[in-house]
Amino acid sequence: MRTKLILLALAAFVSAASASIWLLISEKQVAQERREQFFGTSKRYPTSGGEKMKVEW
Repeated sequence: MRTKLILLALAAFVSAASASIWLLISEKQVAQERREQFFGTSKRYPTSGGEKMKVEW
């Protein structure tokens, strides 16, 4: 009985920790996208037909 309680508590702790880590990562990603939109510093290249445009010097 005691072992089951310990395993149940451990499973609850691990699931809560993984959920909180997932939320932190997703919030960080959303904040990064918002920052790129605001400052216009997106690392995406302008494309034409799905390929990178060639830089002409």
